[in-house]
Amino acid sequence: MDRPHLSLIIPAYNEEDRIGKILNRIREYFKEQPYSWEVLAVIDGAKDRTFEVVKSTEDSFGGRLRIINNEINHGKGYVVRQGMLEAEGEYRVFTDADNSTDISYLAPMLEKFKEGYDVVISSRDKKDAPGAGQAVPQSWLKRQLGNLGNIFIQLVAVSGIWDTQNGFKGFTAAAAQDIFSCARIDRWGFDIEALALARKLGYKIGIIPIVWKNDPKSHVNLSGYLKTLVELLEIRWNLLTGKYEK
Repeated sequence: MDRPHLSLIIPAYNEEDRIGKILNRIREYFKEQPYSWEVLAVIDGAKDRTFEVVKSTEDSFGGRLRIINNEINHGKGYVVRQGMLEAEGEYRVFTDADNSTDISYLAPMLEKFKEGYDVVISSRDKKDAPGAGQAVPQSWLKRQLGNLGNIFIQLVAVSGIWDTQNGFKGFTAAAAQDIFSCARIDRWGFDIEALALARKLGYKIGIIPIVWKNDPKSHVNLSGYLKTLVELLEIRWNLLTGKYEK
């Protein structure tokens, strides 16, 4: 079978209440597209019925849905990396299972790839791209933690990008293979690592603006922010000590 034009990776952990909705939305969107595609749902040791919900939609995708069901929880970074390296598309995009970034943003992302970018990310921050924003803002605490954390991220690992953490990023097949075969971070800091590696490897990063919808059921909490900062220091150390060299 020919390589699909696009692979969409959905990392999922305890998403039984939300993942059916996004899978239905994705399937209907792709039905209207002229290019070939595949969807990889990578389940991260879920303790609920996430696998069963995904499995129940399999037939409706006509063979274009692949399910990777990990029995043990490894972290979002691990399963995104797993999906990126197992995907077959010319372009490989991951999106969160909460549908906070609508799948229709694939269109401007693919346009950026046509312009010659190797990595295309979405941003909720107007400083990255005019028109970006949040339809339903996060809580005050999350916004402040995000702002402070981003300043630190720019100082330590990825300068010039104000929203490194939004869960909708795309890579050419070559960039995905190079970046994720080197990546080491298994949990929340993997976004930062992927962008730092893209810069290190000389890949061109493009940014599209999105209007993001916050989901109050998000799995990210205060401990997640703190762990991300620890992983940020690990990324910096890995860069300085050559641990990302192949």
